[in-house]
Amino acid sequence: MDFHNISNEPEKALLICADTGDFNAEASVNELSLLAESAGARVEGTIIQRRDTPDGATYIGKGRLCEAELFCHNSDIDLIICDGELSPSQIRNIENITNVRVIDRTQLILDIFALRAKSREGKLQVELAQFKYALPRLTGKGKALSRLGGGIGTRGPGESKLESDRRHIMRRINMLENQLADIEKRRSLLRRRREKNGVTTVALVGYTNAGKSTLMNALTDAGVLAEDKLFATLDPTARKLSLLNGQSVMLIDTVGFVSRLPHDLVKAFKSTLEEAAQADIILNVCDASDNMCTEHIEITTNILKELGCNSENIITVMNKCDMAENVFRILPFGKTVMISALKGINLDLLLKEIENCCKSSIVELKFLVPFTDGSAANEIRNSGKVTSEDFSPDGTVLTAIVPTHIADKYKEYVIE
Repeated sequence: MDFHNISNEPEKALLICADTGDFNAEASVNELSLLAESAGARVEGTIIQRRDTPDGATYIGKGRLCEAELFCHNSDIDLIICDGELSPSQIRNIENITNVRVIDRTQLILDIFALRAKSREGKLQVELAQFKYALPRLTGKGKALSRLGGGIGTRGPGESKLESDRRHIMRRINMLENQLADIEKRRSLLRRRREKNGVTTVALVGYTNAGKSTLMNALTDAGVLAEDKLFATLDPTARKLSLLNGQSVMLIDTVGFVSRLPHDLVKAFKSTLEEAAQADIILNVCDASDNMCTEHIEITTNILKELGCNSENIITVMNKCDMAENVFRILPFGKTVMISALKGINLDLLLKEIENCCKSSIVELKFLVPFTDGSAANEIRNSGKVTSEDFSPDGTVLTAIVPTHIADKYKEYVIE
């Protein structure tokens, strides 16, 4: 069966969902609609069916699928998107009944990730997740990839083609995993170097489209793409951030989360997510104007727990507070700051909260640095905030707020 959309118009999509009570179906479909729009589709309608379990053959049941077929015919639907994970036989059955191309939630997210990935690592991670998704679905893909059947003239080639494709995918998966392992080694070396140099790392995490990239741009002028789309940015970005007291930290953006994020994607982006797990401070950015804000905080918190993050180092950042009707109803316990990254509201309060979390790693001291060691004076100036500077016959007198590793490095010059 061939499906073609020869126009440049957005693909018209119908969303279908089997509501088994395991999750909030309405919220999940709303999120699926945003995902579809991020991929370039235009959602024309949704069909939700309450049932104990998804139908093994047609996902939502043949009766509702006939309704879907009629809707697709009357509305010229190009694509059906299922809010769940489909088997190859389910995809084939739905396509045969509706005569419309079908993808599931995981395929949609993978497509968006493939669209957004720009760095070599991001592209490798997406390709790995795509192959891992495709591998168990080779059978049932059609005559080209499955056994042709019994009898004269039908033995052999189909199965050979299937095994050949399976071996090719396995080889490619191994190659991708080895390449990503090499990248992870380099990332680990950079992480250990930052730890050795005493660099404090602050990771931006949170639900996709919560405003992480906008916040990063507001704090560091990073120039990161910021759009009102899910997964507008995918590749991690690291920038130097200067706090109000002059201390410098490394601010790291990470991939956004969604509910029911495909397991293979979490595994593929493990090295990126570990930037959050290994960070000294975590900013959990939430969209305070979203009706699902509380659920989004819970999703992100659960993923952070899975990554082994220390909850004491998490600052909840309620972004877009200027657009929220009643932000106080969703304030969680713990360290929380209400901001608007786009309008610059309360960014100083956020920087102050980051400073408070960093206090254990900074100290105010007075140094007497000999004129012969100008590099030490420069490092003290660049690593912290100099509150006073004078000159004496013996050298440069600096009073500065510096990280503890700088204080330890030049403790021989400390006079107060």
